[in-house]
Amino acid sequence: MEPLCGPDRPFWEANQTFHTERPDLTECFQLSVLSWLPCIYLWAVCPFYLFYLKRNNRGYIMMSIMNRFKTVFGLLLWIVCWTDLFYTFHEQRLGEIRPPIYFVTPLVLGMTMLLATFLIQFERLRGVQSSGVLFIFWFLSVLCAIVPFRSKILQASSQSEVQDKLRFTTFYLYFSLALCEFILCCFNEKPPLFSSVVTDPNPCPEATAGFLSSMTFWWFTSMAVKGYKMPLEAKDLWSLNKRDSSKVMVPNLLREWEKEQAKAKSEPHLSSQALYSKPLPSSTNNIAGGGGGGGGGESSPEEVEVLLSNQKAAPHKPSFLRSLIRAFGPYFMIGSAYKLMQDIVTFVNPQLLRMLIKFTKEKGVPDWWGYALAFLMFFTAILQTLILHHHFQYCFVTGMNVRTAIIGAIYRKSLVITNAAKRSTTVGEVVNLMSVDAQRFMDLTTFLNMLWSAPLQIMLALYFLWQNLGPSVLAGVAVMILLIPLNAVIAMKTRAYQVEQMQYKDSRIKLMNEILNGIKVLKLYAWEISFRDKVLDIRQKELNTLRKTAYLGALSTMAWTSAPFLVALTTFAVYVNVDENNVLDAEKAFVSLALFNILRFPLNMLPQVISSMVQTSVSLKRIQNFLSHDELDPNSVDRKNNSTEFSVTVVNGKFTWSKEDLPVLQNINVMVPQGSLLAVVGHVGCGKSSLISALLGEMEKLEGEISIRGSVAYVPQQAWIQNATLRDNILFGIAYNEQKYRCVLEACALTPDLEVLPGGDMTEIGEKGINLSGGQRQRVSLARALYSDAEVYLLDDPLSAVDAHVAKHIFDNLIGPEGALKGKTRILVTHGISFLPQVDNIMVIVEGRVSEMGSYQELLTQNGAFAEFLRNYALEDIVEEDQALEELIEDEELFPDDALSNHTDMVDNEPVVNETKRNFIRQISVISSEGENPRCRSVRRQGCSQRKSPEPQEKKKPLEMDKLIQSETAATGRVKTKVYLEYAKAVGPLLSVFICFLYGCQSASAIGANIWLSQWTNDASTNQTKENAVMRVGVYAALGTAQGVLVLMSSFTLAMGNIGAARKLHSDLLTNKLQTPQSFFDTTPIGRIINRFAKDIYVIDEALPSTVLMFLGTFFVSLSTMIVIISSTPIFAVVIAPLTFIYVFVQRFYVATSRQLKRLESVSRSPIYSHFSETITGSSVIRAYGRHSAFVLMSDLKVDENQKSYFPGIVSNRWLGVRIEFIGNCIVLFAAVFAVTGKENLNPGLVGLSVSYALQVTMSLNWMVRMTSDLENNIVAVERVKEYSETKTEAPWEVEDKKPPPDWPREGNVHFQDYSVRYREGLDLVLKNLTLSVKGGEKIGIVGRTGAGKSSMTLCLFRILEAAGGEITIDDVKISEIGLHDLRSKLTIIPQEPVLFSGSLRMNLDPFDKCTDEAVWKALTHSHLDKFVSNSPAKLELECAEGGENLSVGQRQLVCLARALLRKTRILVLDEATAAIDLETDDLIQSTIRTQFEDCTVFTIAHRLNTIMDYTRVLVLDKGQVAEFDTPANLLSQKGIFWSMAKDAGLVQ
Repeated sequence: MEPLCGPDRPFWEANQTFHTERPDLTECFQLSVLSWLPCIYLWAVCPFYLFYLKRNNRGYIMMSIMNRFKTVFGLLLWIVCWTDLFYTFHEQRLGEIRPPIYFVTPLVLGMTMLLATFLIQFERLRGVQSSGVLFIFWFLSVLCAIVPFRSKILQASSQSEVQDKLRFTTFYLYFSLALCEFILCCFNEKPPLFSSVVTDPNPCPEATAGFLSSMTFWWFTSMAVKGYKMPLEAKDLWSLNKRDSSKVMVPNLLREWEKEQAKAKSEPHLSSQALYSKPLPSSTNNIAGGGGGGGGGESSPEEVEVLLSNQKAAPHKPSFLRSLIRAFGPYFMIGSAYKLMQDIVTFVNPQLLRMLIKFTKEKGVPDWWGYALAFLMFFTAILQTLILHHHFQYCFVTGMNVRTAIIGAIYRKSLVITNAAKRSTTVGEVVNLMSVDAQRFMDLTTFLNMLWSAPLQIMLALYFLWQNLGPSVLAGVAVMILLIPLNAVIAMKTRAYQVEQMQYKDSRIKLMNEILNGIKVLKLYAWEISFRDKVLDIRQKELNTLRKTAYLGALSTMAWTSAPFLVALTTFAVYVNVDENNVLDAEKAFVSLALFNILRFPLNMLPQVISSMVQTSVSLKRIQNFLSHDELDPNSVDRKNNSTEFSVTVVNGKFTWSKEDLPVLQNINVMVPQGSLLAVVGHVGCGKSSLISALLGEMEKLEGEISIRGSVAYVPQQAWIQNATLRDNILFGIAYNEQKYRCVLEACALTPDLEVLPGGDMTEIGEKGINLSGGQRQRVSLARALYSDAEVYLLDDPLSAVDAHVAKHIFDNLIGPEGALKGKTRILVTHGISFLPQVDNIMVIVEGRVSEMGSYQELLTQNGAFAEFLRNYALEDIVEEDQALEELIEDEELFPDDALSNHTDMVDNEPVVNETKRNFIRQISVISSEGENPRCRSVRRQGCSQRKSPEPQEKKKPLEMDKLIQSETAATGRVKTKVYLEYAKAVGPLLSVFICFLYGCQSASAIGANIWLSQWTNDASTNQTKENAVMRVGVYAALGTAQGVLVLMSSFTLAMGNIGAARKLHSDLLTNKLQTPQSFFDTTPIGRIINRFAKDIYVIDEALPSTVLMFLGTFFVSLSTMIVIISSTPIFAVVIAPLTFIYVFVQRFYVATSRQLKRLESVSRSPIYSHFSETITGSSVIRAYGRHSAFVLMSDLKVDENQKSYFPGIVSNRWLGVRIEFIGNCIVLFAAVFAVTGKENLNPGLVGLSVSYALQVTMSLNWMVRMTSDLENNIVAVERVKEYSETKTEAPWEVEDKKPPPDWPREGNVHFQDYSVRYREGLDLVLKNLTLSVKGGEKIGIVGRTGAGKSSMTLCLFRILEAAGGEITIDDVKISEIGLHDLRSKLTIIPQEPVLFSGSLRMNLDPFDKCTDEAVWKALTHSHLDKFVSNSPAKLELECAEGGENLSVGQRQLVCLARALLRKTRILVLDEATAAIDLETDDLIQSTIRTQFEDCTVFTIAHRLNTIMDYTRVLVLDKGQVAEFDTPANLLSQKGIFWSMAKDAGLVQ
């Protein structure tokens, strides 16, 4: 530097800088390095920055006052710098020679200031609101100017006056201007004109955040504050950034994927010579298999063979991985760059620690060294924090984008794949691609950088350790490597146990589901105890597996906690014993400890990342295969054709479902004239529906031409209903037109249904149309077609799901020659022969070919396949005709009943004239109720049971039902301390205290070991190392081992306590639920109760224990850090209070906000998947109506909605991290600063101890907040389970002092005295002051209109409903006084719906194993099931499926009869099944009852009067009171209610 500064100004002088209490830098150094540093930075960055600004234009910003000031200050700075330059020239003229540096530096500075001013304006024109580049430049300028600032003052104070007045003034001007620029740079400009930010109602502040704000994630604070004040709602969330939305991300990925596919197609196939040549070189193969999780390498011989044998070479598969990398790689690389910086910065602090310890050892060095080191540590820690969190931000956002793009791509693909491809994957699998596999990608991207970063960190750490301790490091590393397989084994075993436990959990929940579905039957039969034991049995197995998992978990916790210690122990022991001269001093020991702690993270992460990679590569293959499926050819149907008068033509059609299969349709030639109605008939499976699919372009066209003129409406055979309102289902995206809409409803016979539905046409329809009957769904589907107002209507058997009279109505008003669709082209697939005479043309399909075609008359005269078809079906059809007419005459008051599909009443009021017709009606009912899916049926049942209450109540009921069902409480706000205490109580109060005590001991032993280490290192200074070495190592080992054992013990006891709590909470919940009165189950959806047993118990079993473990661990680590630092430097206690305050403050904000964000995220997640599975099932309908793009848009909106709550969730973690780590860094700073101040009385060992503890604390502080937050989220489960295990229970099952005699009831006399009852509190009475007595052995028939209280009467006998007044006595025992089981086990009921449980048949008949096998067989013989059972190989162990699905309805009813025969009590209640049974079964049951129960008292609730005509007496109920009670003959002669009912039923003339 001499030529620049001249000989008398040295560049560097150590004495002036280091070895003095008042350090300073030489003038030459100040003028050169310090002045040039900011300039070099700005000129280096400038070209790249300008290039970036040219590419990214956001619109310009108006000139603001701030901008003007910035520009003016910049120009002033230039003037100030050049004033110096001209002054130097001036001096030269006066003959004062200055060295060259005085010319160079002002010149360079002036140029740089001009450049900065230019940048300020250029940024404004490019719409940059806050500039990072300039911020760093001004920061550096101010920083570098601080040194001359100080030294100029020092010089001036040491001399009497200032020598170089002008330069002195210009420098301070320069400094103040630079400082102003720096301060102005911290503020933000207004957003540019015409930017999207202005138009968005709730823009994300990230886009407009300043440089400082985005570095520290300050822009998130507004959300945190809002979330703290009140729970966040969906409307408070910011809109997604443009670049993160589906609109940008999905096309981005699809573009790359299409390029890949195009490349794959265009790659030249091997020429024919190559086919016989040597195996291909592996390189080409590498490209072919490329990307699929590293599927490259040498091509195996089999592969080559395949390639050779196949005449065309296997086409190269497009690689999805490559398209992902191309789409998201660049953005992700920014995150990787941050990670690289962070890895390097991590290793600065251990080096600084070494210098700090060295500093404390040396006497007589200036204090400022120590303070400088402390602040350097603080700054590197802060830098590391900022870099790390930006790396995470980039990775998480990439992960989020990948998920968005993959979901979008899969959704778009699922709308266009062929049916063959669709059949190869189930809906569930495809939804899994979207949920599980997309999620895996998202999770992997966040840690993907660890793949290269972990090895890098490990190598760096080992390098520094080697420098520190030499080869003995290898001993420690060996221990680390040995721990890896241990952890791997534990992970493998844990996974196996988890799978096993999942199976138990599934079977337990399945059983619970059945119990809750059949809870009424369990109560009636008093079988609760048997089922409770079954559940607890499964639960016990589940808990045993959990216990094993917990033990393994404790082992791995021990391995993880003791690893650093073991490593340190082996290393130090080897180091001390290898060589006499090796002295373990503080510097070596604590720096090594710090490095070992750094090593811990990558070593633990690597195996996880690798296993995650393996899982993701599987997902990658699955997604790639799905996206490579064939797509439907959009041009297979010609829609443009306007030449002919036929609106649908098929010429020589030959169609198949997939290319491999045989053709389903052949030689199809159809021409449908404009506006005609074509009926397609044929046997089941002859290809009628396939023809419709072919016309829609859903099938593979092998040859031929199809053309359709105009738009198409399609009604599939199984109606497809969306989860939306009824109106939306009908409109299907077309604008609402009141008049047209009303007409449509009328034509589809939907008007009466709307009156029954709770919200009219705004009723929300459940998934798959669960709350509509089959007939209603079909009519909604028809209404959708009619409303769409298309030209061509393809109707695939729409009339089979509705009742006969409705079918007739629809045909007449909609499809037929006079219907709403006349003049449109209609193709109707049908089985209903009655409509055929009215159609224009009939086409008969036989085995995939058109066998004949023509009008009804023509075909009859031909006497071909059609005539035969007619003969087969005609017989039943004539009956059907009759009935339809009858019903139409009866007036259309029946529609509401059809709407509830409540066949009860239909049969009740039907004037049954002759046996065949009655027979027939019954078959129809069977068909229609069988045809609808089972879940609907259960819904309808509830409908029926509610309608049994008297009329006035019905008006009130819907409102109340709604209220009752909707009130699930979602907890918001903080969790009460009481809940934590409840949990501690469940664990066991003593055990809880003991666990905390163990944790305390464990921390104490850890601190002990480290304090001992610091004592050991102090031997070095007193030269006692030789004598004490063995003792030092021994005690250190003992303390460390104690810590390991204590960790193991505390984890074990904690696991035991948690499992105990889980068992207790579950059994309380189960016991309470089985003792809850029936009314609770009527008003609570089963799903909600199951949720408690599934989700909440899962949280208590698995999530809570690990959270508690982590929480206690981190809490005690943080605590012990504070203790160590305070004990070594007591003054530290002063700082703890403010730091704790900030910590708690940040933590409260974070927990409140993140908890709500998590809730919003999980709420908005399920609609994505349910919408998707809906779309897959309805894809043909969506395509037919051309709503493809609308549905894609809907899906994108749902995904964006979900990401809207996920994105703030990510940022909230970054926000928290930066703030909490800042607190941790402050702890490091103060620990170091106080160590420096107390240097005189501290030994190096203690300094090392307290600072190395402080360096670790950030991690545990951060985790502690996360854990507190998780703990709050998870402890809610305890609250929810508690809430349901404390609901009101029914009367006790057994009352000891009131037990009835064992042979009670002997006679079977039943006496009602002034008996009244209501369903629930606050509802009207169902039975009013009933008084009647029945003698033993009488047969009583109970009849009455719907809602007269027939079923209620039987429920009262079993005390399912408790009396509101009066009482019932059976054989002189008041039933209200004895236990419920004593009562219920002595009565028998054959309920209306037969409920079976999954398990053996034997278990279904006799769950307590009270009867012998002979008794069971005897019962089966009497109930006519013996043939069926003895024919099955399993005999009595015949497995019944869930709900008895594998038996017919009739057989289920007979099983219920067999149950009754087995119990054989003096009183039998028979709730006659309505429409579910066929006549034979019915007669069997009646005859069995007459023979087997002839000496018992029988109550029969009759729907068909002929069954009770020979009973002793008949009770007629009306509005809950006795209307008539006498023998049937007397009642008929009285001509009262009973007579009129008998007349309706055609039993009397």
